[in-house]
Amino acid sequence: MGSNSIILPKIDFSDSELKPGTEKWASIRSKVLGALEEFGCFEAAFDKIPIETRRSLFDALEELFDLPLQIKVRNSSKKPFHGYVGQYPQVPLYESMGIDDANLPEKVQSFTDLLWPEGNSNFSNTLNSYSVQLSELDLMVRRMILESLGLEKYMEEHMESTNYLLRVMKYKGPQTSESKLGLNAHTDKNILTILHQNQIQGLEVLTKEGTWIEVKPSPDSFIVMIGDSFLAWTNGRLHSPYHRVMMTGNEARYSAGLFSIPKAGYIIKAPDELVDEEHPLLFKPFDHVEFLAFYYTEEGQKSQSALKAYCGA
Repeated sequence: MGSNSIILPKIDFSDSELKPGTEKWASIRSKVLGALEEFGCFEAAFDKIPIETRRSLFDALEELFDLPLQIKVRNSSKKPFHGYVGQYPQVPLYESMGIDDANLPEKVQSFTDLLWPEGNSNFSNTLNSYSVQLSELDLMVRRMILESLGLEKYMEEHMESTNYLLRVMKYKGPQTSESKLGLNAHTDKNILTILHQNQIQGLEVLTKEGTWIEVKPSPDSFIVMIGDSFLAWTNGRLHSPYHRVMMTGNEARYSAGLFSIPKAGYIIKAPDELVDEEHPLLFKPFDHVEFLAFYYTEEGQKSQSALKAYCGA
């Protein structure tokens, strides 16, 4: 099990006066960079999503995963981990589903119609509203990172190079007090991940020193985490942490991850400003979709770092 002695930094984004160019913004920006350099993640307080929406989200996830398997598998995708995932012997407690472009109402509606041909407006409205509101935090954090690194001139290109995937997850309670694997240790492969969970704990993060720490966010906060694609784009300035889920007890854990993902065809390349004698180029330019395909090959799965194996300089 993870250690309780180390706690992730908690950063408050709830101030209505938090605007670019202000002292408050600069103060929060400094904390964000420090946390992402050291841990690759942090806990974010963010009050733009009403408590009613957050409650409705987890009600919707219970309704979704209670559907029969033959309906859930309609959520298919050619992209790995974008459609329904479940029935894996290695992680029997885990199943998940994905909605591409969940910030766009028509995309969530298409997903909803696929599973509920008779309609389910509460479900589609809740997931779309949640994704739209949470995307504000994603954009805020990414803007702060680029400003901290002096890369404002890349802001528009960077923001427009991604779209969103909302990945929703269920981990069944293992019906034992012994800790059981919910999801294997891995790094995310995207740009930025924002996780939200119900009251059931389980997320653990590996520190740079090799210690697993238990992450116990408050019910109204989120975990913001760097993915390998952002690690590569910043030429190693940020840390992409290994994390896993360990489960105990009888209750199911539900979580939702909003992933900002590089668009197919967009080449991830570290800006020249981040490459010098002190910081030589770590990764060759790459397409995220092709990198993701490599990650799910035998070689990619066996690699200590799939990113280094695929495009290490």
